[in-house]
Amino acid sequence: MPSPSPARSLALIALVAAAILVLPATALAGSGGIGPAGSDDTPTTTVAGERAKLLRSGLAAAPDGAPAAVQRAIAAANRIDDAGYCTGGGHGNWSSRCYDCSGAVSYVLGPKGADILKRPRDSSGFARWGERGRGKWISVYTNPGHAMVVIAGLRFDTSVPDDGMDGPGWSKDVKAGLVNGPFVKRHFLGL
Repeated sequence: MPSPSPARSLALIALVAAAILVLPATALAGSGGIGPAGSDDTPTTTVAGERAKLLRSGLAAAPDGAPAAVQRAIAAANRIDDAGYCTGGGHGNWSSRCYDCSGAVSYVLGPKGADILKRPRDSSGFARWGERGRGKWISVYTNPGHAMVVIAGLRFDTSVPDDGMDGPGWSKDVKAGLVNGPFVKRHFLGL
């Protein structure tokens, strides 16, 4: 059997090297380097302490001192960050190409996130969910026209995310989300 030409061998080596360099970047594309977009097991970057941190990418890093449900909620929010806004989005099922405010909160708290919500809810439905008041880790703010969630100190909703994009997104400014108030505050027992 004849041996391959040196040019063909170099081309094959270059192709293999390019595949090795390109594959990891492709696997992380669209997610700010946090994990594969749309994957239910998105790994989450963590930071020390009990407060989440907004990253330059617009995604959030979970506090390493947070319970697993909180870290899963942050990973879920990162997956749908910038998914786009549409009325009723996220209510027909747990996954959607776009989300409204309560659909985004439902996704984050549902089985693909914190797993503390059995079915998607609209903003009025969140007024009867869980326990009254703010939670230590996760607080839902709701009224008949809007819902948002604060997770480990960062706000996640569809109004005024820090990146200026339409649709769900993170913000450090919890008070800016209160312009849609007054709100009822709810939390899941223990969180």
